[in-house]
Amino acid sequence: MDVTCSTPTVLTPKQSWKTFIESSSSGRVQRKIKVEGKELSCPPLDVFTLDDMHILKMSPERESCLSYRMTFVPRQIGCSRNLTALYLDTNNLEEVPPEIGTLKYLQRLTLSNNSLRFLPPQLAKLQNLKSIHLANNYFTTFPTVLCQLLNLTFLDLSDNAIETIPQSIQQLRRLKTFLLMLNFLTHLPEEFCYLTKLSCLWLGSNKLREVPTTFGNLEMLDWGYNYCSYNIEGNPLHRPPVKVCNKGPKAIKEYFDSSQ
Repeated sequence: MDVTCSTPTVLTPKQSWKTFIESSSSGRVQRKIKVEGKELSCPPLDVFTLDDMHILKMSPERESCLSYRMTFVPRQIGCSRNLTALYLDTNNLEEVPPEIGTLKYLQRLTLSNNSLRFLPPQLAKLQNLKSIHLANNYFTTFPTVLCQLLNLTFLDLSDNAIETIPQSIQQLRRLKTFLLMLNFLTHLPEEFCYLTKLSCLWLGSNKLREVPTTFGNLEMLDWGYNYCSYNIEGNPLHRPPVKVCNKGPKAIKEYFDSSQ
């Protein structure tokens, strides 16, 4: 059944969301809508029909608001086709509706702090997506649909239960920030080292015993220079040892070259 996206002829007497006008880095004026408090328990469907809405935030902002959280995303989200940013973090979401695939202008999507175990295949249609936040969910396997988002530059999958990274990860050649700490990773595929634009990589608190022999190809990682750009502690690394890895890709390459 198709979702009806026509503008309601009668609006609620009292608008149940907050409106802000923001300017993007390019100077473009954007309309931002915030739905919060009790409205999150049963989101107002009218908000999804606003043609001039570019940013939609539907996340609790204060601890006192945590008792009012979304348990589902209405299918009407597919009507918000001019969105460039969608914030749905810190709710009780167990799934993302397939209609999200219609948001072709979306560049930023935040879904951290939910109860997600999988993502819909329709997510692959979001080819303008540059940033996706999925930390603190229930993923046990890497959502392979993410490997089809070829324009991603930021990906956060920290604090899940992921054990392996697929070989198709090599398709994310534009990725600059990749956050994978607090998972159950035991192995990184050689294809991981095709992500040569990475400048920030967090791998801490996993179960890695070694890194790929081609890890030295990740020359843009500024490990050893900017502590905030890396985290690898909390792994049982022995090839190379953590003290070598902390010095960065150049030291890792020298380690493998000398051991051949």
